[in-house]
Amino acid sequence: MSDTITAAILGVIEGLTEFLPVSSTAHVLIAGEVLGFHSTGHAFEVVIQLGAVLAIIGLYGARLAQVFCAAPHDPQARRFIYSVLLAFAPAVVIGVMAHDIIKTVLFDSPKLIASMLIIGGAILIIVDRMKITVRHEDAMHVPLHKALVIGFVQCLAMIPGTSRSGATIVSAMLMGVSKRAAAEFSFFLSIPTMTGAFAYDLYKNRDILSTGDMGLIAVGFATAFVSAIFVVKWLLGFLSQHGYTVFGVWRIFLGLLIFAYFALYT
Repeated sequence: MSDTITAAILGVIEGLTEFLPVSSTAHVLIAGEVLGFHSTGHAFEVVIQLGAVLAIIGLYGARLAQVFCAAPHDPQARRFIYSVLLAFAPAVVIGVMAHDIIKTVLFDSPKLIASMLIIGGAILIIVDRMKITVRHEDAMHVPLHKALVIGFVQCLAMIPGTSRSGATIVSAMLMGVSKRAAAEFSFFLSIPTMTGAFAYDLYKNRDILSTGDMGLIAVGFATAFVSAIFVVKWLLGFLSQHGYTVFGVWRIFLGLLIFAYFALYT
């Protein structure tokens, strides 16, 4: 199988899993390992995430434009913008400080990835079944102090297998945000978070990426964008009816499968 086809497959996997609480990074890293795909500096796995984020911008562009246009005279619009930026802030500091450890150590540990998938899956199932009083039905009305907490919890997703969306959704739900609003806030938070990760990773790898690397990244980027559009359109309706338990079960199954695979073939 050519690297271009593999890059396209991995892009589809990224787009399908980025906004599900299952850890897109874990899926892409493990699939890449099984398919024999190794990217320079692990830049591919990080940079193609922006393709999925562009799907959010495309689907929510009109709504976000209204918010920014209203911000100069609407306190609620400004507070929403502040809430997302506040939630993004911890990732800036911790991401820059821990970047090299994350890319050189954590990304190359299948057992760690499998463990985090299983632990995160169990937490997701437990939280999904808890009876939590819902205080916030709108993602644009999440209080600033709760947004900051969500931002710190999001940083746990720097450990592959944790899931950025899973961490933000679970923490939001535990603070009384509805399942649908928690998912939407996670969508909005992904825009600055993934854009920042994209820019910083390209900067860090600017001297080692080749033209061939950039071509593969472009393929993965494009397929991630297309597949993410379908997931985002489907996800909110699914969550409203079924919740998150199915994703927790999948995480546990995949984690156990990864342990079995590497026990047998490594």
